[in-house]
Amino acid sequence: MRNLTPSWLRVPILFFIIFGIVEYFVESGDEPAFIAQPLIALFLVLVLLILIAIEGISKSIKNVLYQSLDAAGKARFDAREQEPSKLMLWIQSTYKKMLGSKAIEEEHEIILDHNYDGIKELDNDLPPWWLYGFYASIIFAVIYLVKYEVFDGDSQIDELKTEYAQAAIAIEEYKKTAKDLVDYNTVEVLTETADLNAGKKIFETNCVACHKIDGGGGIGPNLSDNHWILGGGIKNVFKTISEGGRDGKGMIAWKQSLKPAEIAQVASYVLQFQGTTPAEPKPAEGDIIWDAETEE
Repeated sequence: MRNLTPSWLRVPILFFIIFGIVEYFVESGDEPAFIAQPLIALFLVLVLLILIAIEGISKSIKNVLYQSLDAAGKARFDAREQEPSKLMLWIQSTYKKMLGSKAIEEEHEIILDHNYDGIKELDNDLPPWWLYGFYASIIFAVIYLVKYEVFDGDSQIDELKTEYAQAAIAIEEYKKTAKDLVDYNTVEVLTETADLNAGKKIFETNCVACHKIDGGGGIGPNLSDNHWILGGGIKNVFKTISEGGRDGKGMIAWKQSLKPAEIAQVASYVLQFQGTTPAEPKPAEGDIIWDAETEE
């Protein structure tokens, strides 16, 4: 049986058919399946390699069989390969019938009764692809007119507004789980052990030089009392760590070194010092008294 399509065309056709089936049946959200799930990408690569291997093996077998033929067999084989397939012959015949063209010997039947400097015009039918495309555009135009002008369907502006609303909802949902989008207005006290342990590590790496390991204070203020220079509570502590303390004599701004999520972690850890008794507590500083029971 002759191949209907050459291998250079057959392989990508089969591959993209399989690719389309995978994308249709595998749920991957807004991303393509092969990006969202690396195993899908690996599967598609294996499929492509297998298709190429099958084509290569098939071609090799065909060449071996061809070499085993005698001269007459090779001639028949070549003639058969060059002969159009039944499918191609049917397509060509059908298109010719739809086109309604005449053979050169019969063109006198469709010559129009006028000429331009001896040039005559044939009254051929329009190509079927053009004609049916024109009919399809008319049908589409009627449906479009009825939907959007008669029944007042959603316009592009309405669709855009709907997409904006859906995007806003998606953004808010994303912000709930995206820790690095936290800021002064949205930060909350973290209570998970993993977050507090991460905050402790950050504190011991960057903060003990000024506040001591137990938060009793050194160059920096005592973190265990309820007196705060720039305000207590998670929001004020987050802002102080992020933006820095008082100009010229306060703490540096850590927002260049720490991510928002990390600042939230260390701020939550700092609040753990409230009510503890450091070994050498520094006297209370600041006029703002903060009560953990009544946030700010």
